[in-house]
Amino acid sequence: MMHLEHLNLVVKDIPTTLAFYQAIFPHWKTRGGGVSQWHGVDRNWIHFGDDYQYLTFNDDGVDNNRDLSGHQVGLAHFAFVVDDIDAVITRLAAIGHPVDKAGAEDPYRRNVYYIDPDGYEVEFVQYLSDIPSERNRY
Repeated sequence: MMHLEHLNLVVKDIPTTLAFYQAIFPHWKTRGGGVSQWHGVDRNWIHFGDDYQYLTFNDDGVDNNRDLSGHQVGLAHFAFVVDDIDAVITRLAAIGHPVDKAGAEDPYRRNVYYIDPDGYEVEFVQYLSDIPSERNRY
């Protein structure tokens, strides 16, 4: 078996970014952190997650993320499967983050997209079927 262990994200401000992801993953914790240097620039970093997967936040980000409506090379979005998409929507709304766009209507899944504080697009998917052919319709 293989699974994604972590994503390493460069951000502008760790506390702001952390608040967004804590609302999504209230059961995750800061696993560790410190100060390092990346190509001559000092930066703070933390690992935020559980015992099996996490997000790394590095606070030396400058400029803006890629234009998500453009065609530049770069990350388009990343997605998490959730058990209760309404709970995620409610927790993010409570800290001032509205849904950026809803996914296509589908009888076997619900999905929504958010833009995080650093301009990364994050998708959340709740599957309404355990049957692979229904879950994976395109």
